[in-house]
Amino acid sequence: MSKPRFLADENIAAPIVEALRTAGWDTEYVTETMPGINDDAVLQWARTENRILLTEDKDFGELAFRLKRDNPGVLMLRLPGGHWAQHWARLRAVLDQYACRLEGRFVVVQTEKVRVRPNV
Repeated sequence: MSKPRFLADENIAAPIVEALRTAGWDTEYVTETMPGINDDAVLQWARTENRILLTEDKDFGELAFRLKRDNPGVLMLRLPGGHWAQHWARLRAVLDQYACRLEGRFVVVQTEKVRVRPNV
Protein backbone atom coordinates (compact mmCIF):
# COMPACT_ATOMS: atom_id res chain seq x y z
CA MET A 1 0.00 0.00 0.00
CA SER A 2 1.30 3.45 -0.88
CA LYS A 3 1.79 6.25 1.59
CA PRO A 4 -1.43 8.26 2.00
CA ARG A 5 -1.65 11.76 0.63
CA PHE A 6 -3.44 14.51 2.54
CA LEU A 7 -5.71 17.46 1.94
CA ALA A 8 -5.45 19.80 4.93
CA ASP A 9 -8.61 21.78 5.63
CA GLU A 10 -8.42 25.52 6.35
CA ASN A 11 -8.68 24.94 10.10
CA ILE A 12 -5.37 23.06 10.23
CA ALA A 13 -2.53 25.32 11.40
CA ALA A 14 -0.07 26.23 8.66
CA PRO A 15 2.94 25.02 10.71
CA ILE A 16 1.35 21.55 10.89
CA VAL A 17 0.97 21.51 7.11
CA GLU A 18 4.59 22.55 6.75
CA ALA A 19 5.69 19.87 9.25
CA LEU A 20 3.80 17.22 7.27
CA ARG A 21 5.50 18.32 4.06
CA THR A 22 8.92 18.46 5.70
CA ALA A 23 8.36 14.92 7.00
CA GLY A 24 7.71 13.76 3.43
CA TRP A 25 3.90 13.64 3.37
CA ASP A 26 2.30 14.82 0.11
CA THR A 27 -0.05 17.50 1.47
CA GLU A 28 -2.29 20.00 -0.31
CA TYR A 29 -3.69 22.89 1.74
CA VAL A 30 -7.13 24.41 1.14
CA THR A 31 -5.90 27.76 2.49
CA GLU A 32 -3.23 28.00 -0.22
CA THR A 33 -5.28 26.89 -3.19
CA MET A 34 -9.01 27.46 -2.67
CA PRO A 35 -9.66 29.34 0.57
CA GLY A 36 -13.31 29.71 1.52
CA ILE A 37 -14.69 26.73 -0.40
CA ASN A 38 -17.53 24.86 1.28
CA ASP A 39 -17.26 21.45 2.94
CA ASP A 40 -18.84 19.59 0.02
CA ALA A 41 -16.25 21.09 -2.34
CA VAL A 42 -13.47 20.10 0.06
CA LEU A 43 -14.73 16.50 0.08
CA GLN A 44 -15.02 16.53 -3.72
CA TRP A 45 -11.41 17.69 -3.96
CA ALA A 46 -10.29 14.94 -1.57
CA ARG A 47 -12.23 12.36 -3.60
CA THR A 48 -10.95 13.57 -6.96
CA GLU A 49 -7.31 13.47 -5.86
CA ASN A 50 -7.72 10.47 -3.52
CA ARG A 51 -6.42 12.39 -0.51
CA ILE A 52 -7.19 11.78 3.14
CA LEU A 53 -8.91 14.87 4.52
CA LEU A 54 -7.15 16.29 7.59
CA THR A 55 -9.52 18.53 9.53
CA GLU A 56 -10.71 19.78 12.90
CA ASP A 57 -14.26 20.39 11.61
CA LYS A 58 -16.90 18.08 13.13
CA ASP A 59 -19.22 18.85 10.20
CA PHE A 60 -17.31 16.27 8.16
CA GLY A 61 -18.60 13.60 10.54
CA GLU A 62 -22.14 14.54 9.58
CA LEU A 63 -21.27 14.58 5.90
CA ALA A 64 -19.59 11.19 6.08
CA PHE A 65 -22.08 9.35 8.28
CA ARG A 66 -25.50 10.98 8.29
CA LEU A 67 -25.39 12.22 4.69
CA LYS A 68 -23.17 9.34 3.49
CA ARG A 69 -20.94 11.56 1.34
CA ASP A 70 -18.32 9.49 -0.44
CA ASN A 71 -14.78 10.25 0.71
CA PRO A 72 -11.37 8.54 0.64
CA GLY A 73 -10.93 8.93 4.40
CA VAL A 74 -11.02 11.60 7.08
CA LEU A 75 -8.48 12.21 9.84
CA MET A 76 -10.08 14.52 12.38
CA LEU A 77 -8.01 16.19 15.07
CA ARG A 78 -9.97 16.73 18.28
CA LEU A 79 -7.13 18.11 20.38
CA PRO A 80 -7.76 20.81 22.99
CA GLY A 81 -5.87 24.11 22.87
CA GLY A 82 -2.14 23.87 23.13
CA HIS A 83 0.62 24.88 20.77
CA TRP A 84 0.69 23.60 17.19
CA ALA A 85 3.89 21.67 18.01
CA GLN A 86 1.97 19.58 20.56
CA HIS A 87 -0.68 18.81 17.95
CA TRP A 88 2.00 17.92 15.43
CA ALA A 89 3.67 15.55 17.91
CA ARG A 90 0.35 13.77 18.48
CA LEU A 91 -0.42 13.63 14.74
CA ARG A 92 3.05 12.30 13.95
CA ALA A 93 2.64 9.52 16.54
CA VAL A 94 -0.75 8.60 15.07
CA LEU A 95 0.66 8.54 11.54
CA ASP A 96 3.48 6.26 12.68
CA GLN A 97 0.89 3.79 13.96
CA TYR A 98 -2.10 4.22 11.64
CA ALA A 99 -0.88 5.55 8.26
CA CYS A 100 -1.55 2.26 6.48
CA ARG A 101 -5.12 2.14 7.89
CA LEU A 102 -6.44 5.59 6.96
CA GLU A 103 -7.90 4.91 3.53
CA GLY A 104 -11.67 4.49 3.63
CA ARG A 105 -11.85 5.25 7.35
CA PHE A 106 -12.97 8.04 9.62
CA VAL A 107 -10.27 8.50 12.26
CA VAL A 108 -10.69 10.76 15.28
CA VAL A 109 -7.50 11.71 17.09
CA GLN A 110 -7.85 12.78 20.70
CA THR A 111 -5.21 13.39 23.34
CA GLU A 112 -5.47 9.95 24.92
CA LYS A 113 -7.14 7.81 22.26
CA VAL A 114 -7.70 7.24 18.58
CA ARG A 115 -11.01 6.02 17.17
CA VAL A 116 -10.98 4.32 13.78
CA ARG A 117 -14.29 3.65 12.03
CA PRO A 118 -14.94 2.46 8.51
CA ASN A 119 -16.76 4.96 6.29
CA VAL A 120 -20.36 3.98 5.65
